[in-house]
Parts: sequence; C-alpha cells; structure tokens
Amino acid sequence: MITYDIDKLADIIDGNLQAAVNGNAKPISNISIDSRTIVDPDSCLFFALKGERHDGHRFIEELHKKGVRNFVVSHLPTQPYQFEQAGFIFVEDTLKALQQLAAHVRNEFQFPVLAITGSNGKTIVKEWLFDLLQSQFRVVRSPKSYNSQVGVPLSLWNMNRDADLGIVEAGISKPEEMIKLANLIHPEFGIITTIGDAHQENFKTLENKLTEKLKLFEDAELLIYRKDSALIDHVLGNKFRNEQTKLFSWSTDNLKADLLIRIEKSLQKATLYFAWLEKSYETEIPFTDDASLENVCHCLAFIAAKGWVNEYLLSQFSSLQPVAMRLELKQGINDCLLVNDYYNSDINSLEIALQFLNQQTSSSRQQKTVILSDIRQSGFPTSQLYAKVSRLLKLNKVTRLIGIGKNIVEHGAAFNITTEFYPSTLDFIQNWKSHNFKDEAILIKGAREFRFEEIALLLQKKYHQTQLEVNLNSLVENLNIFKEKVNPQTKIMAMVKAFSYGSGTVEIARALEFQKVDYLAVAVADEGIELRQAGIETPIVVMNPEEHSFEAMIEYRLEPNVYSAELFRQFNAVAKSSAVSYYPIHIKVETGMNRLGFSDIDELKHVSQQINHEEVLRIQSVFTHLAGSDEAQHDEYTRKQYQRFIEISDIVVSFQKNKVIRHMLNSAGIERFPEFQLDMVRLGIGLYGVAATSNTPVRPIARWTSVISQVKTVDMGETIGYGRKGKADKTKKIAVVPVGYADGFLRRFSNGVGKMWINETKVPVIGNVCMDMTMIDVSEANPQVGDLVELMGEHIQLNDLAEWAETIPYEILTGISQRVKRVYSQE
Repeated sequence: MITYDIDKLADIIDGNLQAAVNGNAKPISNISIDSRTIVDPDSCLFFALKGERHDGHRFIEELHKKGVRNFVVSHLPTQPYQFEQAGFIFVEDTLKALQQLAAHVRNEFQFPVLAITGSNGKTIVKEWLFDLLQSQFRVVRSPKSYNSQVGVPLSLWNMNRDADLGIVEAGISKPEEMIKLANLIHPEFGIITTIGDAHQENFKTLENKLTEKLKLFEDAELLIYRKDSALIDHVLGNKFRNEQTKLFSWSTDNLKADLLIRIEKSLQKATLYFAWLEKSYETEIPFTDDASLENVCHCLAFIAAKGWVNEYLLSQFSSLQPVAMRLELKQGINDCLLVNDYYNSDINSLEIALQFLNQQTSSSRQQKTVILSDIRQSGFPTSQLYAKVSRLLKLNKVTRLIGIGKNIVEHGAAFNITTEFYPSTLDFIQNWKSHNFKDEAILIKGAREFRFEEIALLLQKKYHQTQLEVNLNSLVENLNIFKEKVNPQTKIMAMVKAFSYGSGTVEIARALEFQKVDYLAVAVADEGIELRQAGIETPIVVMNPEEHSFEAMIEYRLEPNVYSAELFRQFNAVAKSSAVSYYPIHIKVETGMNRLGFSDIDELKHVSQQINHEEVLRIQSVFTHLAGSDEAQHDEYTRKQYQRFIEISDIVVSFQKNKVIRHMLNSAGIERFPEFQLDMVRLGIGLYGVAATSNTPVRPIARWTSVISQVKTVDMGETIGYGRKGKADKTKKIAVVPVGYADGFLRRFSNGVGKMWINETKVPVIGNVCMDMTMIDVSEANPQVGDLVELMGEHIQLNDLAEWAETIPYEILTGISQRVKRVYSQE
C-alpha cells in the first residue's frame, strides 16, 4: 500500500498547507471526492470539488465529525483552526489538484500503460484483456467504468505499483477534455474501439469527436484499431503518418490490415482464424454477436502486436464470460437482500461493492454478510492483501464473512469477525442450509473461476423468469440532466409514487436519498410508511392523504398535501391531539388543472391565518399543478396558471413567519419553462427516462425481459391462442413467452399489434395475449428454449409500447405487475 504524508501531498499539488495545532500526522493511503462513501476517515484525503450544483466544501464540517482530518480546498473555512487536528491544503482549483496528484502517481509507475477509448466497448475490452493476460502477467486496471475527468485520477491513485501492465479506459463528453486525461495517463499503448453517437451533441461531426479522442495517443508507441472502419482508418492514417506512434490494424476482410481475422459463427460460439508470424492459429469464443466479436478482435490484435501469441493464451479465449458491467441488486430468500458481483474480484472493486451494499442496506442494525472468493492478481503479498480485506470489511461493518478458496482459507486468521471457510464453491454448496441466511444483506463477490452464479441461484428468491432490470446509473444520470436545467439553489422533489412509476419504491428512494434530493413524494401514506420502515430519512410528502392515516403519518414523519379547508380541519385536529408543534404541511392551490387544490381564496386566507396563529402546523410549501406543460398548444394557458399561482401563493406566504417554498413545475415544465422554477421543482417521469423535448437526453432506466418456454411448429391453416385469432398462413415456428396481461403486457398487443425482440430480430405477437403467456412468430429468428426475449429496452422502446397500445408511457410503466421480478443494477 502506497502512503504519503500530508506535507508531501501539499508539495505535489503545489498547495499551501494550513494545519491546526498538533495536526494529524497519520499517513494518507486513500483519497475521496464523495462525502457519502468514506469508510476509513483516518487515512483519507478529501478533495472538495466544486460544480455548478455541488460544492464539496459544504461537507467539511460533517466529514470532520466523522473523523476525516485532511482536506484539499479552494477556499478555507471561516475559522479553520476550530477543526481540531485538521489539515487544509489550499489550492486554486481542487479538480486540477486531483489531476495533478494523479499525474505524479502515474510518473512513479515502472510499468507501461495501455489506454482504451472509443464510444463503445471500452470496459469490456479492458476486462477481457485482464482476464486473458492475468495468468501470464501482473496486470492492474481501472475499476468498472472509471473513465472520466474524476474517474481516471481515482483509478491511477488506486493502481498497485507492482505490475507488468496497467490498463486504463478514458471517456469524454466534451471538447478539450481528452488532452487533460492524456496528460494524466501518458499511455505507451492504445486501443481505439468504435466511434458512435454517444455525446455527439457536444461535437460538430463524428470526425471532430474522433480527432478529440485521438489526443490521448499523441505520444504512444503503439495504437490498435479496426481497419474496416473507413473513418478511423482515414483519420489515423493522416494524423500519425509522420509520428513515432506505430499503427497496428486488424480486419475481417481488408488484406492491407496488419492482422486479418476470419470469423466462422455456429449456433452459440464463433471460431477466429488468423495467421501470425508465418504460423496459423484458431481460437474459439463463446459469443456470436457482432459487438462481442469486435471487442474480442481488439484484444487479439493487441496480444499479437505485443508478440504474446501462444497456444495457452489462445485457449483462454474460450473461457471469456459476459462482463458484469453493473452490480445487481435482487431480493433473496428469507427476506434477504442480494448484491451480485460474482464475475469480478479485486480489492478496488470490493470497496466499490461494499459502498453499494451500504447504500442499499436498510439500517445500521441490519446484518451484512460477504461471500468472497480468493482474490487474484492483487499485486499485494497475500498476507498484506487479506489484512487489507479484513480492514475493509470491518470499516464497512460487515458482520459475517464466508470465504471460498485455498488462499483465503489459509489466511482466515486475518479476520476478526464471524467467519466460515470452504476450499471450493462445491464444498459450500454441499454444506448449504437455507436457514443460515435470514433478514440480512449479502454481497456475493468472486473471481470468475469460482462460478458464484451457482451460489446466487441458491440465495435468490425464486420468481418466474420475466424480470424488469432497473439501471440505477441511468436514474442518477437523468437526475443530473434535470439538475443542470435548474438553478443551484432550486430544490428538487422526486416523485416515487405508484411504486416509483413501476420501478420499485424502496430501491429507487434509497438511490435518490443517496443523491441528496430534497424531498420524496408518494401518493398515499402506506407508500411513505414503507419507505420509513426501510430506513429512508429524506422528507416525504403524501400527495393524497386520507383521514384514517393521519396518526400514522405523524408517527412516521410524513407531510400531507392539504388541498381543502375540510382536510386542514381534520389533520389539524389530529396534530393537536398528538401534541406536535410546527408540523410541516404542503398547501395545494387550484390554478386551472381542476383537480385537487384550494379554489376559495377566502378559505385559503382563513386557513393560512389559523396556521400562523395556532403554531401547531407550519406551511412548508405552497404549490400547484400544470395542466398542459408538455404541449406547445397550451403554453399561453401555462403562463396564465403561473400568474394565477403567484397571486394566490403571495397570499399564503404573507401570513407565515417561516420561509415558504413555492413550486409548480413538473418534468415537462422543467424542460420548457425554466423561468417558472421558483424555489423547487417536482421531477417525475423525466427521472424514469421520458422527456418532453429532444433537448433533454434522458435514458430509459428499465429493461423488461423474459425467456422462451417452448418452441413449436404450426402448420399452415392452424390457429394459435384463445378465440383462434392467430392463424398460420403458412408453416410457422412460434415461441411461447411466460408473460401476459397479468404481468402488464397488455391484451391490446394481441394479433401483431405488439412486438418482441429476440436474436437480433423484431418479431410479432401472434394470437391473443393470455393472462400468463404470449405467443410470438419466430419463423425468422431461429430461437431455442431459454433464449432471452426483450419486451422493452433498447430495441423495443417504452414509447413503442405506448404507441401500440394508444396510451401514454406512464400507463405502461405503472402497469408492469409487481409479480415481475425487479433487478437493480449499478456500475
């Protein structure tokens, strides 16, 4: 483990160290930019990064109370010496300082670095190269998708210095970003994968974006690329014509490439044939899709260019597995919560997985179990490695370790928590008892060779195979896209009503609370109580409160939307009997939606005066709802609603001693009427990936899939399904998918209206959709039992389903049954 004294770090980043009397002299071994993820404060240096909406300086006092004593800041606290034992390194720009530190660390590497960039495939190529090379070389690589202006510095800092090769991926979203990463990474070798439309809105052309990405390799010795890409081949040929960088190309059909690869596909695998140094080779890979084949060829080209081709290494290609790009969160047996990360095992990714486990754990009292295999290629001596693992588990308050593998068994004495050890996965399974796991959070983390998916199957709650995968990274990205549209001081209320628009209430709420949204909103009290029981502490507004739930709402600190004088009298009476004071409520006023809301101004005045006089309740916010903010034809009406709201809310505010929050914008309003954002906005469908305008590049957060249960041949003239509505006009092959209208796959999708995606083919529904199953015409798709079917995702989009059903995306999302298993993923 590499450590630095704070004085040395101050010199490295050209900072001015101001330490309190008797300042902390403990060495620094880890750095952080996120106050929410610090688990080892004693050895941490916190960089207070500043953005348009976020300022790490705001968390210094909180972090100091948690034990952090070392900070890099761009402005000092008003009274820095009140922070006992603390040291502050003052710099002009904290992000620049972080990158400066990373550049220093990189210069200490005694091994070469391979950098990978492109629009797609960066992480997969990196992970597959690691898997292929780790048996013959000591390889370190950046964790997950740490490829940004912040991710790359963190990756470089965390790389063990004892290695033969480092692999780093680099991603950009704007011009002038890559040169900053190039100055950090200084790669000796490079791979450019593909150039696509990702982040294209910030570049004039694809060539412009490619030219920007190539700045990463201006001092590289070797650059790998696919010659079949005419754009990449042309631009590289011009840019590196007279430079020292050696270009190495591969192709599947261009004889001028340095490496010509012939690919033959069979049903579930492909064989790669190539000649190198006057010798012919072949290797099998367990993939047939074009994206995986291209990523594999990038790996093979790099290995050939480095002169590392040998029979043993080629044999490793057949063992490549799909890269677990994301951590998966699933419901387990006996009320357990599972975090699956069972294709990845190294010390950095263990720390990331533990942070995610903490984020999704309901309370500090919940038991945490980690099932961990031997860690391969750590770069540390094994005794030091497992001492570090033990420290990580203790800092993250893990209560039980189940270790699997010879190395972890041999170092069992390093752990001072409850432990169980097994030499192999088979030994664990043979001793498996389901009652040993109950009401706990379990992280399953292992190297690929240990096949921990078999353990995951034992621990996972059994559902039918239709599932909705919810990408928490996309949720956060969508949140940040909308944050950029509102002023830094504007608060955000996130709507998690209706099972978070079908995505799952508790898990979504935890992710949003982790992102520090200001409020959560639910429809009824039961939804809010569920969140409180799950440990959610963020303020929660109940949009449709009911009298019978008022006592429970006060008990669980739920804040009602009060929309009438009668509802006010009812809640006020319960609040008085509960002996509360200044209990927060939210007043909704009518401005043109003609739904819930105060319409009588005199009533509203009277209620506002009574609240101020009695001091039992407090008006926390006043708001209204827009009727047509998503359609231009209603814009004049929206403006009139705004004017009406200002007039009415002025009356409410005038009677209150406290600051009253005003809000009226929903997701579409945030996009189309930024001038009306006031003190807070309410973010709903936009969070889940539906935008009102093309200028808001949100992504759907959910992918709905199932599998094929049966494939059969139907002769011409036969009928399919209830009512014999499906008819075979010729011999057809049909597949049965275990999803129906009870799952939310609407009966309106019957008889060719709805489609599904299988084996790179869009196929129609044939016959009527049944309650629990649907038949599809797969005559052109060559399917097998067990093949994955996409009902909604990249190829069958949410808007497609809504259009086919002649409805809106809200109805599709909220209609997906809760019996459909929700799986949550996060990079």
